[in-house]
Amino acid sequence: MPASPTLLVRSETEMRDLGARLIAACDRGGVITLKGDLGTGKTTLVRGALEAEGIDSGVRSPTYTLVEYYPLESFAVAHFDLYRLADGEELEYLGYRDYLNPETLCFIEWPQRAGEYLQTIDLEIGIEYDPEGRRVCLTPKSEWARGLVSRLK
Repeated sequence: MPASPTLLVRSETEMRDLGARLIAACDRGGVITLKGDLGTGKTTLVRGALEAEGIDSGVRSPTYTLVEYYPLESFAVAHFDLYRLADGEELEYLGYRDYLNPETLCFIEWPQRAGEYLQTIDLEIGIEYDPEGRRVCLTPKSEWARGLVSRLK
């Protein structure tokens, strides 16, 4: 398997641009997880994706609601923030499985909080602090995600 691409993102604008490029490369829904410490830019990446699709107000981290849903023209986006999830089983109460379909792109922040309940992942995005900005590692877990990452280049 080829190495996961790692990108250097130097600013908030570049992180938003990465989100815009990511959603532009999507031809359907899937599951994209975002891992990283607080403040690394997970929500900024999602915000950039949604802004590129014309959603320019009210895009925030769904820390308290756990999920925000945005219907778009070609597919929908479900933005999950699992930071406050006490137990992975809570995903079942949110109706998580209802979002798993080709018509919904799921961005999931803090996926490690879901435990065994989050089994279907297409693309893992890891974001780490770097002296020059952020290091973003893209790890495809499905054929769809491998195609997505290749379209980003």
